[in-house]
Amino acid sequence: MEAVRANLGGFEVKICGWVQYLNLFGVAIGYTIASSISMMAIKRSNCFHASRGKNPCHMNSNPYMIGFGIAEIIFSQIPDFDQLWWLSIVAAVMSFTYSTIGLGLGIAKVAENGKIRGSLTGISVGTVTQTQKIWRSFQALGDMAFAYSYSLILIEIQDTLKAPPSESKTMSKATLLSVGVTTLFYMLCGCMGYAAFGDLSPGNLLTGFGFYNPFWLLDIANAAIVIHLVGAYQVYCQPLFAFIEKSAAKRFPDSEFITKDIKIPIPGFRPYNLNLFRLVWRTIFVMLTTLISMLLPFFNDIVGLLGAIGFWPLTVYFPVEMYISQNKIAKWSTRWLCLQILSIACLIITIAAAAGSIAGVILDLKSYKPFSTAY
Repeated sequence: MEAVRANLGGFEVKICGWVQYLNLFGVAIGYTIASSISMMAIKRSNCFHASRGKNPCHMNSNPYMIGFGIAEIIFSQIPDFDQLWWLSIVAAVMSFTYSTIGLGLGIAKVAENGKIRGSLTGISVGTVTQTQKIWRSFQALGDMAFAYSYSLILIEIQDTLKAPPSESKTMSKATLLSVGVTTLFYMLCGCMGYAAFGDLSPGNLLTGFGFYNPFWLLDIANAAIVIHLVGAYQVYCQPLFAFIEKSAAKRFPDSEFITKDIKIPIPGFRPYNLNLFRLVWRTIFVMLTTLISMLLPFFNDIVGLLGAIGFWPLTVYFPVEMYISQNKIAKWSTRWLCLQILSIACLIITIAAAAGSIAGVILDLKSYKPFSTAY
């Protein structure tokens, strides 16, 4: 919002804020769903192994979402969680672990099959209807957009870096490296998963039980996902937490409930600053995201919708408009036209992705009973 205010100003600042914070709220819901599915996958893989595949091992996702929510309530009370230096290292190790395991299992499955399944045109009509194929193709665009949702907190991360060298130089190198590495892994995992299972590919390679063995390796991968998302949830929510708390303090500067910190001594450590407003508001926020996750536990559709909502405005429109403003690019010049064409093309993709995801959610709701979804 501050970057948009500095470069564009006006009503666009409010639009940016609404979209950004709505998206961060949505990411918290998506991460809650994803974590619970991975926790259930650990339980189910052990159940499959114990029964040698005879037990379908169906289970309800609600207890796992509640467990994740309780953990997030505790972690949300850690001040400046996003600035813990070791957090990024843990996240990188966890990402590398589950991505490598997923890729390795995909390659092993292709070798076991002795052939590459699937086709260049995607899932066959017959396995799904022509209409379903179109909607799912659109939804897939939203899933891909969500994969790069870190752009939401790119400037927030840059703001925590120390200079010299300048934050922009450090961030440019970090972005180039991270986008390159993640794109390589995403493409390899996606392509090898499709090559391994073809039309029967699960929505999530590590939790959809295309793989059953080795069960212990699946457990490690899913545990890595849960550990990663526990921290990622907090990092993505920090800008939203900070915005609400700063706004409340500004509006009610004389309220002790909002502004006063209570020092709680901890032997061997610095006193912990307990803020009652932070305790209440963050707890309510986590409870709300957990409740919505329990109501709408459709991982792929929700992820696609979140990706669609946030992709065009935050990853394309505002950065393009700020670039035009900063560099004083003349209207109707060749560069200006190219940038506008890029922005419009991405807007069309966003609309298509949102339509596909909404269609998926509507389809899911036809056979869904609240709070009783079993996997």
